[in-house]
Amino acid sequence: MPLSRRLLAEFVGTALLLATVVGSGTMGLDLSGGNRGVALLANAGATAGMLYVLIVLFSPISGAHMNPAVSLVFRLRRELDNRAFAGYVLAQVAGATAGVVLAHLMFGLDVVQWGDHARTGASQWLSEGVATFGLVLTILLGLRHRAEAIPALVAAYIFGAYWFTASTSFANPAVTLARSITRTFAGIRPADVPGFVMAQLAGALLAMAVVRALGANNDEPAQ
Repeated sequence: MPLSRRLLAEFVGTALLLATVVGSGTMGLDLSGGNRGVALLANAGATAGMLYVLIVLFSPISGAHMNPAVSLVFRLRRELDNRAFAGYVLAQVAGATAGVVLAHLMFGLDVVQWGDHARTGASQWLSEGVATFGLVLTILLGLRHRAEAIPALVAAYIFGAYWFTASTSFANPAVTLARSITRTFAGIRPADVPGFVMAQLAGALLAMAVVRALGANNDEPAQ
């Protein structure tokens, strides 16, 4: 598949993902009268549903990474070269930003609004490390054992991770960066982005190491 088509798929997929994250959070909070629990349930459900659709649609084109941490893992596994990896990351960040802007426009909000939701501290960083670890573990072991189930596996994992992590599972550096330009339910303060991103990358690398220790990178059938 030409790299240009793969990058377009990553851009469009990530844009639709972020439009869903920000839009469903906004809609959920509005319709629930400010009930944050109901809003989170709506946010998690909409995000999981959209992830399933996007992975099914774009996986045959680009692999449907939509996440720089995932692309980093595939680069380290030598399934992406340096040029493709750089292109994927740029397309993902640009797509994520476009998705947030699109959500703002759909809801009649200021196009760019710096996030003011504080998300920092050891518990938040640990949560992001765990969230990204689980996501990458799901992808790599899923590819090993049930590749056809990856869309459902990732969607189900993210739905659960919204609820069992204190950070509500960003698990994605591009998502984190883009969510710093919204003051909606989904937002994060720009100052809190570096801590999240470092935790996400650490979680992704740990998952890769665990998968290697489990022997899931070779061609031997699981026992």
